[in-house]
Amino acid sequence: MEMPKVPIPGVKYLITVGSGKGGVGKTTVSVNLALALAASGNRVGLLDADVYGPNVPRMLGVNEAPKGAGERIRPVEHQGLKLMSMGFLNPGDKPVIWRGPMLHSVLQQFVRNVEWGELDYLVVDLPPGTGDVSLSLAQSTLITGAIVVTTPSEVSLEDARKAVHMFRQLRVELLGLVENMSYLVVPGTDQRIDVFGQGGGRATATQMGVPFLGELPLVPEIRIGGDTGKPVALAGRANPVAAPFFALADAVVRRTEEAAAIKGPTILVED
Repeated sequence: MEMPKVPIPGVKYLITVGSGKGGVGKTTVSVNLALALAASGNRVGLLDADVYGPNVPRMLGVNEAPKGAGERIRPVEHQGLKLMSMGFLNPGDKPVIWRGPMLHSVLQQFVRNVEWGELDYLVVDLPPGTGDVSLSLAQSTLITGAIVVTTPSEVSLEDARKAVHMFRQLRVELLGLVENMSYLVVPGTDQRIDVFGQGGGRATATQMGVPFLGELPLVPEIRIGGDTGKPVALAGRANPVAAPFFALADAVVRRTEEAAAIKGPTILVED
């Protein structure tokens, strides 16, 4: 018997960000996308569902722990975002060694027992691959749409195709595919170097009938921002390094509205 897919109270649109493999910058995309959406006037939450490798606290420079609100949890609020991550509850280098049922349980706690409040967007950073967490969320929660992150390399694109197939099998709308680390511009010049290949993301999106959401560059400022807790999207839309993330946010808003027009927003008001 199929589990009912229930929206999160107060959350209008729930967007998942996934990838077929690790190392493609999925969390970097999630963090900067959430910040760009918030800077554009939206109420935004970010759920770090990558239980085994929760990097959102480091990338946003957050060290505080969430507080209780009766039997519920108040998300950490930082840089205009409402945040929840296993990294807040299990800080440091101690690994999380859990099997599927425990992963399902903690994910449901993050989804159902956190006081998210009224949000326009809840961005969920999924673990890489097509495992238990993605399956559990998709089977139990009404998702507006999914974004798949890839790089131009053939290895990454092969796994991205698997992620696309997974979301389709789970009947989750594909908002689109975004190509991260698309190119490097040599500092002080206009020379573009295609480190991992060229055009693979766009070609794969066309081949699979998925919207292409754009290219994100490979530049030191993005890596430095994530390492120091100051993501580049904080620099604003006018910043040339941050601008591609704002263009991505604009594309995601358009696709989300298209998806919602078909099946309606995922908002539910609590009694």
